[in-house]
Amino acid sequence: MRRQGVGALRTRPTPSRHPPSPAPAAVPGRRRLLAALLALPLATACGRKPVRGRPVPPGATVLAVGDSLTYGTGARAETSYPAVLAQLTGWNVANAGVPGDTSAQALARLPTLLAEHAPALVLLGIGGNDFLRRLPEAETRANVRRACETVLASGAQLLLIAVPRPSLAAAFIGSLTDHPLYGELAEELRLPLVRQGWAEVLADEALRADAIHANAAGYRRFAEGVRATALASGLLAA
Repeated sequence: MRRQGVGALRTRPTPSRHPPSPAPAAVPGRRRLLAALLALPLATACGRKPVRGRPVPPGATVLAVGDSLTYGTGARAETSYPAVLAQLTGWNVANAGVPGDTSAQALARLPTLLAEHAPALVLLGIGGNDFLRRLPEAETRANVRRACETVLASGAQLLLIAVPRPSLAAAFIGSLTDHPLYGELAEELRLPLVRQGWAEVLADEALRADAIHANAAGYRRFAEGVRATALASGLLAA
């Protein structure tokens, strides 16, 4: 700090004759507004626009890849979710679900399926058997990611379908949730995602044929959810 000279004048603040006015009481509404305004730049900077796809017209080929939930185990073939989705959308939905398939097996047959069907859109829901067999989650994630990249490299659009965490107890108490790897991959690859579709169906006893498969009503409910996601993401014209 700079020292003053000997003859320097020193000034002191003149005491006020009136006590300082108390600060106005904070208004709850103003506090909420201020918090919202302060959060706005952060939300704008961190948020991302919803993923939008190109509309897939009626009659276009759509390929549903998955395991027994795609195949329709627990119900008749005409009530599987791909069959119901075809009725709801007008798409030509090819059911490529194979009961018992793991993510590695689905990935291995994917190039042949893409070459055979040349789909405009692929619905990918795989990984449940990996979880039930306790396969390494890192391998499942890598397989699902490679499957997504294979679809996108073919020129087809992709709608990723989340699969629940495996828990028979959770199925009976109605609290199934998606495995987080699907949301993370959808965010990384900028993909539309069917969230909580199978989780909600398989958590409802009235929609299940057994602990891990839907019944006809469950497959219809799931197909309706896929259609809603396709509409919201621009893959299906309103």
